Amino acid sequence: MAEIPSGVSSETLQRFLLAMADDELVLGHRNSEWTGHAPILEEDIAFSNIAQDELGHSLLWYTLLEKLNGKPPDSMAFDRPWKEFTCCRFVTYPRGDFAYTVVRQYLFDEAEQVRLTSLSTSSYAPLREVAEKLLCEEAYHLMHLKSLLVRLGSGTEGSHRRMQSALDACWPQALGMFEVLDGEADLVSGRVFQGNTTLAEEWKKRVQPILASATLRVPTHSAPDLGGRFRKHTDHLKQLVNDLQSVYQIAPEAKW
Repeated sequence: MAEIPSGVSSETLQRFLLAMADDELVLGHRNSEWTGHAPILEEDIAFSNIAQDELGHSLLWYTLLEKLNGKPPDSMAFDRPWKEFTCCRFVTYPRGDFAYTVVRQYLFDEAEQVRLTSLSTSSYAPLREVAEKLLCEEAYHLMHLKSLLVRLGSGTEGSHRRMQSALDACWPQALGMFEVLDGEADLVSGRVFQGNTTLAEEWKKRVQPILASATLRVPTHSAPDLGGRFRKHTDHLKQLVNDLQSVYQIAPEAKW
């Protein structure tokens, strides 16, 4: 097992990995709800692929976590009660209309870019190696979502109105992606990553010009939607986890 950086406890590193894995798993499930329901076939295929990628990325983070806590990825995804998930609240909310989904995925993918870029120089080698792999895959997601965001935001009056309404809802929720974790100061001083406060500022610098090019206005005075990292969730997550785990719970000992 790779050596944990000095000054960083295993428990703190596990919390960090779990938060990232849970984000990917839950958002992947939300995106999968568009399969067969997206407004056009191209986006039906695109969001099905994105959902599959997010679930695959969650597996990578859960696999790293297994090396620290000994719990298999399937156990982490399918055996935990919903109240034990540490995803941000942003990824838990219902899929909404397609405008909400596009804005949410774009803001999430930009956050992924700044987080993975930070992790690509991490002092913890396993994190660094996974980040380098995922940066390439996430670049395709981001390219697609940027194009879609600009086309819809600066399209018709109706599409612009829907996209602005989606951004108004998403912005405070998205700020919750950067909720500071317990023990985060140790991760920063141990050079595991740069810290959520720094990443949030970098994220804002990346998204604001793109949103402006889509003729979308960033809401002001938005209070971050926090609590997810500390297991303070709404019943939206309860419903999602029940659906996610339903087949597995029927026969948890089954071999596929």
